[in-house]
Amino acid sequence: MEEVNLRAMETLSQSFGLPVGYSDHTEELLIPVAAVALGAEIIEKHFTLDRSLPGPDHKASLEPEELYQRVRDIRRTEIALRDGRKKTQPSEWNTRTAARQQIIASRDIVLGEIFSTDNLGTARAGKGESPAHIRYLYGERSLRDYAKNSPITR
Repeated sequence: MEEVNLRAMETLSQSFGLPVGYSDHTEELLIPVAAVALGAEIIEKHFTLDRSLPGPDHKASLEPEELYQRVRDIRRTEIALRDGRKKTQPSEWNTRTAARQQIIASRDIVLGEIFSTDNLGTARAGKGESPAHIRYLYGERSLRDYAKNSPITR
């Protein structure tokens, strides 16, 4: 492991401005997958039908099932790397809605009371106004009664 030096791919890529690959001669299953995660576009790995065969390359070669697993792991890694842009994923929408902060009444508020830092706060309420709008509420009068911890809605 101490001789692998996967970061050398970055050095080569920056030095020559070309795509990089990794020629794997380790007995490790992780290294080619890590190489892809670090930018390798090509992986070279020896393949054998039986690692016990004579010859220098068989020991560090992949047998058929391992080759299948390696290709699968590399393809899954490529999918997981995505495009680098951060955005809410479909599976995150329910959690995002539930976990999002909203403006709430930090104490009971009566109809006509002026909103201020004394009676407004934020919490995970599940619905209500975004905390980004709280400054626009300050100085406005409440259009209804609000119980403590209830979301502020307009």
